[in-house]
Amino acid sequence: QVQLVESGGGLVQPGGSLRLSCKASGRPFSRYTMGWFRHAPGKEREFVAAFSWSGANTYYADSVKGRFSISRDNAENTVYLQMNSLNAGDTALYYCAVQISGAPMAEGEYDYWGQGTQVTVSS
Repeated sequence: QVQLVESGGGLVQPGGSLRLSCKASGRPFSRYTMGWFRHAPGKEREFVAAFSWSGANTYYADSVKGRFSISRDNAENTVYLQMNSLNAGDTALYYCAVQISGAPMAEGEYDYWGQGTQVTVSS
């Protein structure tokens, strides 16, 4: 079993930055793909970014490319999402997730989920 706890969300002005963290426990963290998803009101949950278990590949949704950056610290069992140039469209509940195997951008192929951390972009 894997437990995931997100943190770092909050209220930020347009153009601002936030860094989300996701602490994992329960299994060897380094062997799994880690992803971030978000769920905005009135929309379906969507893929944001992922970091392959091998560390060789990162994946981003088109809407966040060039603004968001995913990284991981296997020693700390933590994955991060650095979010820059935030806009109102980024307002959502952000979840991290663990994938044992599968396509990194496929929401349905993730095995464990955190409870989420709220990000609100507003002036």
